[in-house]
Amino acid sequence: MSDDTAPRILFSYPRRRLAMARGLQLAARHGGAFLAEHMADEIVERLGWVNRSFADALVIGHAPAMLLAALDARGVKVTLAGPIGPHVMCDEDALPFEPASFDLVIAIGTLDSVNDLPGALIQINRSLRPDGLMMAALIGAGSVPRLKAAMLAADEATGRGVTAHIHPQIDVRAAGDLLQRARFAMPVADSDTLIVRYSALPALLRDLRCHGWTNVLATGAPPVSRTGLIAALQAFAEAAEPDGKTPERFEIVYLSGWAPSPDQPKPARRGSATTSLAGVLDKSARR
Repeated sequence: MSDDTAPRILFSYPRRRLAMARGLQLAARHGGAFLAEHMADEIVERLGWVNRSFADALVIGHAPAMLLAALDARGVKVTLAGPIGPHVMCDEDALPFEPASFDLVIAIGTLDSVNDLPGALIQINRSLRPDGLMMAALIGAGSVPRLKAAMLAADEATGRGVTAHIHPQIDVRAAGDLLQRARFAMPVADSDTLIVRYSALPALLRDLRCHGWTNVLATGAPPVSRTGLIAALQAFAEAAEPDGKTPERFEIVYLSGWAPSPDQPKPARRGSATTSLAGVLDKSARR
């Protein structure tokens, strides 16, 4: 008997761990994972707007040096976790931490490839102390349209039908709904568009591999044939601007929310206002 409430197994976690481990090695040879660094830089800036101190932070996924330096400067003790560790090896939807273990959780660049994203957010919330803060960044819907078009051209050239080369991505509105579903207080979801210009398709693929953002779907995908590869390279090149470089778009979704606490401000109960808007407008009109 099947469990209709169980999350759909969209991603292969062994393949995901392998892609991330390879990405870490590749990034070390090619100067880092700049998209993860961009996400971390934005999160550090937003964290600077928060006028409170933190003692214990959990960082899930990518942990660029500048993020760790910023947390260290604030006197925060950091635990690094994720599919390949390094302190704690775990998947985001199976966190091994006790409730109320941290007052800050930061997740960078991995939540988009979790089988149970709602469950992961619920577990993050549970791991936070009351009035603890969660901040996350992930690649969202609308990203890599040029790559998607190139892979479609590859499939059409081989004549074997369309294959899933890139996993589905969440949009900012759906992400905000998930924050509410996970019972975060004061949830915020927004997005930022980053345009990166590439001289050729292999340069884009290398950047994705540096982040571990390759095809980790549970269904897998057949290797791209020589005919398909030529078609993909041509499609990507045909989208180039006059200088020969092709712009690729990355939609980065940022999430934040607080673990509920009795001390947090709450919206006024509906109907509790003592002055009506109509009355205010009527008085203004008489002046």
